[in-house]
Amino acid sequence: MDFNACVVLLDDGGVASATARGALMGRQKSLGNTVVVGDVVGLEWLGGGSETRPTIVMVEPRKSVFSRRASGREPAEQVVAGNVDEVAVVAALADPAFKPGLVDRIFAQCVHQELPARLVLNKIDVGDRDEAAAILAAYARAGFGGALVSARTGEGVDALRSTLRGRCTLFAGHSGVGKSSLLNALEPGFELLAGQVNEKTGKGRHTTTAVTLLRPEPDIELIDTPGVRAFGLWGIEPESLERAWPELAPYLGHCRFGDCTHVSEPGCAVRAAVADGHVATRRYESFLKLRDELAQERELERARARGRP
Repeated sequence: MDFNACVVLLDDGGVASATARGALMGRQKSLGNTVVVGDVVGLEWLGGGSETRPTIVMVEPRKSVFSRRASGREPAEQVVAGNVDEVAVVAALADPAFKPGLVDRIFAQCVHQELPARLVLNKIDVGDRDEAAAILAAYARAGFGGALVSARTGEGVDALRSTLRGRCTLFAGHSGVGKSSLLNALEPGFELLAGQVNEKTGKGRHTTTAVTLLRPEPDIELIDTPGVRAFGLWGIEPESLERAWPELAPYLGHCRFGDCTHVSEPGCAVRAAVADGHVATRRYESFLKLRDELAQERELERARARGRP
């Protein structure tokens, strides 16, 4: 298997397996962030005779990217996809229960990279609809759209499909929330492998193993990504995280103290907004927790840097 090969959608609607010119891959001889799903590329058929094959010789500038922190100790960017118009974060209302932490991380990354995002709550056929409405309302106050669907029964799928037309949407979410089942419901011909949730751990299996571009209709593009259990932010410092929380914007700069941390200081406009219900308590607590995590990660990186010869 050639891990540097890409499946390219041709202008005539066909597909071709192409490799990238060596100059694009650089010293690591790896595609890395050079060619990612969603890129618009230029092809040349190089070689001769039976050895002729399509080769990626250039990549058009990207109008947008969706990134995350790459796995590993050293901080590095992983570009997940390029030329994305929006991100749909798929979460389950039940089985497994809704987990706001990952949703908030992905939304923060979207805001940082100026990508519209929405929350798609799946499995509403087995969840509490009042809870679902409360969750969507909290994110609506933050400026994020929402949708209620059931991949199993088909409820809400047609309505979701209609909102996807005319754009390229990246789907992301926890393992086991039914993302592959939802994409199958949007276009049954995909036949993506749908995983199950482990009854003991409540965690899902990673059924999608690579980022894939799907086109169920001529004017709908969907990018399927592997389910994740963790999501590292890229390009966001602890001090700038508040700018990735849109609902905090009206209150920033209005605290009594200019260096307010929004934790316990008197005259904090942010905490007052939480108390008044203008900012969801769950979102506020998620912000504080993630900011602490980013600060701890930075300290660990600095400590490792000091330990190097």
